[in-house]
Amino acid sequence: MKQELNLKEISQWELYKSRPLTICGPCSAESEQQVMETAIELAKLKKVDIFRAGIWKPRTRPNSFEGVGREGLKWLRDVKKETGMPTAVEVANASHVNDALKFGVDVLWIGARTSANPFAMQEIADALNGVDSMVFIKNPVNPELNLWIGAIERVAKAGISKIGAIHRGFSAYEHIQYRNQPKWLLPIELKRAIPKIPLLCDPSHIGGAKEYLFELSQKAMDLNYDGLMVESHINPEVALSDREQQITPVQLNDLLNKLVLRDSVSNNLAFSDTLGELRTQIDLYDSQLLELIEQRMFVVKTIGKYKKENNITILQSSRWEEVMQKAVLQGELKGLSKEFINSLYKAVHQESINHQNRVMNS
Repeated sequence: MKQELNLKEISQWELYKSRPLTICGPCSAESEQQVMETAIELAKLKKVDIFRAGIWKPRTRPNSFEGVGREGLKWLRDVKKETGMPTAVEVANASHVNDALKFGVDVLWIGARTSANPFAMQEIADALNGVDSMVFIKNPVNPELNLWIGAIERVAKAGISKIGAIHRGFSAYEHIQYRNQPKWLLPIELKRAIPKIPLLCDPSHIGGAKEYLFELSQKAMDLNYDGLMVESHINPEVALSDREQQITPVQLNDLLNKLVLRDSVSNNLAFSDTLGELRTQIDLYDSQLLELIEQRMFVVKTIGKYKKENNITILQSSRWEEVMQKAVLQGELKGLSKEFINSLYKAVHQESINHQNRVMNS
C-alpha cells in the first residue's frame, strides 16, 4: 500500500511558470553587491522563478566560510524589491525560520544535514506552525527513504500545505564520478510514496562540478522532475564556497535553453498500443526472472543443508569473489554496467545468505 501523505493542493505552485520550476542563485550570499548583481542578471533571463542564496552555511569544518548570517536577509529583501523575484534561503533551526520570515523570504528549504535529524526537523516544524510559506526538504545525507518521508511528515503536520522535495544526492565514502551519489531510485520511490509532492533536482550538489550540470538536469527532466535548483554566481571563480559547481547567469541560460522537455503522457493511440505490448513483454520477463530466482534459492537452501551437515560456514569469500568477477565480465558483454551487476548480485547474495542462515539455525 502506498504511504501517501494527506497533503493539500500546492496552490502557490500556480504563481510560477510551467515546468521546470527554477530556483537559482549563488551558493552563498557573500556581499550586497554580489547578491544584487547576480539577481539582476538572473532576472534578465526571464527563466528564473525564485532567487536563492545561502545565508547560514553549515560547513564540515569550522574555519570555512559559514555565511554572512542575518545581514544577508536584508540583501534578499532588496533583491525582491528590485527584481520582483521571490526569494529562498536554507534554514536549519527555529531561529533561522523566524529571521527569514521577518525579512519576507518567500521560500524556505531544509538542507540534507538537517533533514537527517528528527530533533532539528521537529524544532523547525514547530516554528513553521501556522505559517503560509512554501517549504522544500532536501533528501538526508544518507540514503534512507523513511528519514526523508519523516522530515516531510513533520512539516506537513505543522499545517504547511505548500511542500516540495529536493533531490541533492547522497554522501559516499568511496571515490565516485560525482560529488554525491544520485541514487535515482530513492526520489522515484519518494514519488511513489507521496505522488503529489513536487520534486526538484539539485544538480549542483549531485555533480559538484559545472561540467556535470547539464547531463544531470536533463536526466531529472527525463524522469519527470518538476524543477531544478541550480547554483549561479556572477563570478564563480572568486566564490567563497563551492566555486567548482557554480555557473554564471549566461551559462545558466545556455543550460536551460538546451534542456529537452518531454511529455509524461501521449494521446497517440498507436504509441499507447505499442507501449502496452512492450510492457506486456516486460511483465513476462519479470515473471520469468522471479521464477529463476526462486529456483536459485531452492539450490541455495540445498547447499545450506550440506554445509550444516558438514559444519561449514555460510560465507565462502573465495567463491563469492569468483561469482562476482564472472558476473561482471558476462554482464559487460551483454551491455550491462558493472554498477548494475554489483548491485544486483549483492542483493541476490544477501538473500542467499538469509536463506542459508535459516537452514543452518532451524
